[in-house]
Formats: sequence, C-alpha cells, structure tokens
Amino acid sequence: MKTVMRGVALAAATALALAACAAAPEESDTSSAGDTATDSTTAESIDYTACIVSDAGGFDDKSFNQLSYEGAKKAAEELGAQFREAQSDSETDFQPNLEAMVSEGCNTIVAVGFALSAATVESALANPEIGYVLVDDAADNDFNGEKDAENIKPLLYDTAQAAFLAGYLSAGYSQTGKVGTFGGQPYPTVTIFMDGFKQGVDYYNSVKGTSVEVVGWDGKDGSFTGGFEANDEAKSIAAGIIDQGVDVLLPVGGPIYQSARDAIADSGKDIAMLGVDADVYNTDPSVASLLLTSIMKNMDVSTYEAIMAAGEGNFDPTAYVGTLANDGVGIAPLHDFESKVDPALMTEVDQLKQDIIDGNVTVTSYLSGS
Repeated sequence: MKTVMRGVALAAATALALAACAAAPEESDTSSAGDTATDSTTAESIDYTACIVSDAGGFDDKSFNQLSYEGAKKAAEELGAQFREAQSDSETDFQPNLEAMVSEGCNTIVAVGFALSAATVESALANPEIGYVLVDDAADNDFNGEKDAENIKPLLYDTAQAAFLAGYLSAGYSQTGKVGTFGGQPYPTVTIFMDGFKQGVDYYNSVKGTSVEVVGWDGKDGSFTGGFEANDEAKSIAAGIIDQGVDVLLPVGGPIYQSARDAIADSGKDIAMLGVDADVYNTDPSVASLLLTSIMKNMDVSTYEAIMAAGEGNFDPTAYVGTLANDGVGIAPLHDFESKVDPALMTEVDQLKQDIIDGNVTVTSYLSGS
C-alpha cells in the first residue's frame, strides 16, 4: 500500500503512527520550500485540519484526483489550516487510508472518486462528527435516492451537458462521418460522458441532416476496458475503434486516454482526441497536439469551495451538482485546433451552450432527472 501524508500548516513536523500499511504523516508550513511568501501574506493558523484520500489513480493522475487535491490544498493554505493526504494504490487501501485520516484528527475528509463511496459511507457512519466530501458520487449505495450518511457532501457533475457540446463539435469536425468513445467501466459517472457525447452527435445529425455515427456506445451498451489503467487492454480497445474509421476518439476513465494516444500513434492516422475531467492540454503535454478539446469537471473549484466553507465553520452536506449554468462543467479551449475548426461551428457550439442553460435544448442524464 502506498500512502503519502503531507501536512500544510504553521506547525512543526510530527511523526504519529497510522493504521497498518500507512506511512507517518508530515506537517509543514502553508508555504512550500520554494515559495517566497512572507509572514504577512501567509494565512493565520486556524484549528482545523483538511484531509484527502485518493482513489487508485493517485494524486498525479492529471485528472480528477489531481484537480481535487489542488482545490483542497489551496483552500487549506488560504485558511491557514493543516492539510494531510493519503494516496491509494488499490481498493484495499481505501478503508485503511480513511481510518488513518480519522486517527489524525481530520475535521473534513475529501474522498476522491466513486470507487471510494462504500468505504466513505462506512467511515462517515462511524464518525458522525467529521464532515466528508465525496467527489463524483452521491453516496447512495443502496440506490434508494437518499444519501447513506448525513455527514457526507456529494460533489456531482452533470458532465452530459458538456459532453453534448463536445459531441456536437466532434460531429461537425469529423471528415469520416464516424466518431468513437470507450470507457473504463460502465459506472454512471463514466457513461454520463458517453451519453452526452452521443446525444450531441445525434443533435448535430438532426439539425444538419447528416448521419455521423458513434462507434463504441449506443446509449446502452458499449466498449469498456474493465478498469482504469493505461494498459494493453485499453490500447487494444482503442485500436479496435480506430480500425472502424473514426477520426475523433473520446476515452473516458482516468489515464486510459494514454493508451488511446499510443493506439493513435500506431495507426498513423489523423485522429483527434477528447480529454475528460481536466483540460488535458494543460495537464499532459504528451497528448496536447491530439486534443480537439476536453470535457471538464471543475473539481478543483468545487472541492476548494467545500473546504473553504467547512474551514470557516459552514460545512454544508447538501449535494452540489456542477452544470453549464454554474460553471461546474464545460469544454476547454480548442488550443492547437483553433485553426482547424470552422469558426462558424464554434459559434453554433457557443449558442448551443446557452440554449442548454436556458432550457431550450434538453440533455438527459441520471443527474438531470430527465
């Protein structure tokens, strides 16, 4: 088990024993060693500890773990709070890492990703005095429509809305009349991207009278790697979709996009890729030249706001849902594809965004209630 704890606080380093398999935490100044901030610009220390536990992707996944980490850490620094982290290598690390954070006196624990849902609910029920922020899951493991623990704040993202825009853009960009997508596992937080993407392509077809095809997802069934690792299976699935003639590819599931990158390179074809979660153009230069755009969840912002509120004594367990209207989701700039995309198409995409916000165009998802 790989766990790394880091404290961000105006305090000296400590060495407290954690649960079995976990490393001892460290505490440091709110300013990093390379930071030039002076005492006058450093937040006054408060009696509050913010903590975060990653899923198996780790905090350097260039995706949702990294964004959530950055948001939580930024809030802790601004609050002058202590900050600790626990990185998971596998699902077996989730419960021990959460227990380690509890033993460290954390006031609020951010659990990143739907894979941590069950372990987070168990920890929250056992520790009702602690606030939990669960990123990308509703904490409803019995599927009765209600949270399983009242002290959990779910951070949810209706990414179907942003994926709809990306699907419309991709359909308009495609020269082959085929675009593709595949996912890690068929969780709702994965298929919501694929659903929105297909809806956007279908809407383009209905408006333009075209017949752009989506390979890899028909709205119910599709192509999945079985996990969220960049491996040979992910590369093989990407290659199979590429072989069907797509010229835009949307991989959904953490680092599996890196396998898609390799499959595109091996194909020798001119294929654009769509990133997910972050603006992958900025987080991973190795794929920057391939990216038409990215479908973003602004998890850094929502995690930052949740920790700021909790640190100020205003923890609110009400679920947050990111949408186009509140800037919780969106699509990234075109970057290197700016000159490759018809400006008229982008004007249509911009108008479509407003139409979705205004309710003139409906995007369905498990979060939209439609």
